[in-house]
Amino acid sequence: MKIFAIGDLHLSGTPPQKPMDVFGEHWHNHWEKIRTHWQQSVADDDIVFIVGDTSWAMRLDAALEDLQSIMTLPGQKYIIRGNHDYWWTGVSKMTKVTDGGLTFLQGHGLAVPASLTPQSAVLLAFGGTRGYLCPNDGGFTPDTDNSIYARELLRTEAALKEMDTAITKLSATTDAPPLRILLLHYPPFNDKNEASGFTELMERYHVDHCIFGHLHDSLSFSRIPESAGHTRLHLVSADYMNFSLKQIL
Repeated sequence: MKIFAIGDLHLSGTPPQKPMDVFGEHWHNHWEKIRTHWQQSVADDDIVFIVGDTSWAMRLDAALEDLQSIMTLPGQKYIIRGNHDYWWTGVSKMTKVTDGGLTFLQGHGLAVPASLTPQSAVLLAFGGTRGYLCPNDGGFTPDTDNSIYARELLRTEAALKEMDTAITKLSATTDAPPLRILLLHYPPFNDKNEASGFTELMERYHVDHCIFGHLHDSLSFSRIPESAGHTRLHLVSADYMNFSLKQIL
């Protein structure tokens, strides 16, 4: 089993109703680039994490074409919400209309036995939520953003707690070590890379990898560190990844 991730697909149907090349020529035909790499790299038993901003649609029925396009691709696909995913609704409703072809995570986590190599068995735990701007970010307004930030911290901790509960249950049947992956849409710190409630949770719950997107500018691309504490950081915005998936493990 291999683990891949990507974010910020920004799909809008076929042909696209909102072509992304208005943000630069490098976005031209971006979904075809991503699909080609996906089909060449991912097997059916691999995992693909999609960390938000999947579709520009405003309603679930309008997003269905984009979601179905993703579902045709190989791999077990897990998806969280981004700040532009206005189509996102109740998890049970989304699961029903996609016939279980995608697993939607928002404030939840799980764990599964996994063999990353024939010699490397782990208890793979993952989960997450959208996240949010962090205090002292240039775009953070305390009067309006503090409550949203606090809510997303609660959702993040809820996911991490569920991951630990699932690990405990599975540990009764195996001595494989746990490996924890936190999925966020926003980065877990502000635009100065300062510590935050998210990085504190990552340290407290021993998160091994944090995967996120949201960022699309060259300054942000250059400032993201490789790690925060003992957590490996993975920025996987589609344009940062040159419209390919990143293999995490």
